[in-house]
Amino acid sequence: MEELPVPHNIKISNITCDSFKISWEMDSKSKDRITHYFIDLNKKENKNSNKFKHKDVPTKLVAKAVPLPMTVRGHWFLSPRTEYTVAVQTASKQVDGDYVVSEWSEIIEFCTADYSKVHLTQLLEKAEVIAGRMLKFSVFYRNQHKEYFDYIREHHGDAMQPSVKDNSGSHGSPISGKLEGIFFSCSTEFNTGKPPQDSPYGRYRFEIAAEKLFNPNTNLYFGDFYCMYTAYHYVILVIAPVGSPGDEFCKQRLPQLNSKDNKFLTCTEEDGVLVYHHAQDVILEVIYTDPVDLSLGTVAEITGHQLMSLSTANAKKDPSCKTCNISVGR
Repeated sequence: MEELPVPHNIKISNITCDSFKISWEMDSKSKDRITHYFIDLNKKENKNSNKFKHKDVPTKLVAKAVPLPMTVRGHWFLSPRTEYTVAVQTASKQVDGDYVVSEWSEIIEFCTADYSKVHLTQLLEKAEVIAGRMLKFSVFYRNQHKEYFDYIREHHGDAMQPSVKDNSGSHGSPISGKLEGIFFSCSTEFNTGKPPQDSPYGRYRFEIAAEKLFNPNTNLYFGDFYCMYTAYHYVILVIAPVGSPGDEFCKQRLPQLNSKDNKFLTCTEEDGVLVYHHAQDVILEVIYTDPVDLSLGTVAEITGHQLMSLSTANAKKDPSCKTCNISVGR
């Protein structure tokens, strides 16, 4: 009996955060004997991979021989933005139920994509459910160490510069490691209506009037929704001056919010004055995409504690939380 053809020239296309299309070429001889394809998919091993991973967990997909390209979806929980290796062999099912198989193809590497706008909209809808009532606020603020502000004054002419967002939050978030911006907070204490005196990021605080960053000349986008194995949840929003590079980046990747009417952060006009509200039941992290001059606000030392447990730097999202996860790869 002739050997089954070995797949070659494998091509991966139409990659999303949880699916891909695969096709290949094969010699025509014995092609009509092929009844199934075996596809072996594995996360690409790296130094950070789990050394206790069970090596005997099957990673092969047995698929009927359908016309190529074939879509692979739902057979594994594919993770967004993750490198995988894939190899293929052809198979012929025998009358006794066993398979005759070809040699394995060459191994191909590819990386899954970020969440699309569709996936982010699903996250947005989940965040809206728990956002809570809106509280009035008047300032955005940024906590840092004294050395940070000294460095800004000495090396950047008093202008805080955007930096690339870290990898905290959802693994599939398209802003992680790509969007440049400056983090601000706007949460207030329920009893005082003012920013809290505690901070995980340093004892010095830059405060700026809300209208200096968020106004009719800026666009507002939803960036992420996550928790870190805790009872409270974080929502990341992006404020970008209209037409700026940050605005163009977000317009292609993130759901845009109506600045006057959404569940998280609003800017409305009352009697000719801009009025601001933020959601009470989530912790908002606001990214502003342009430089911000220190002269537009004030820097002062806060009186509270430095609560490192609240830091979100490179924090990993809880993949088991039903409140802030969506039904695609983790």
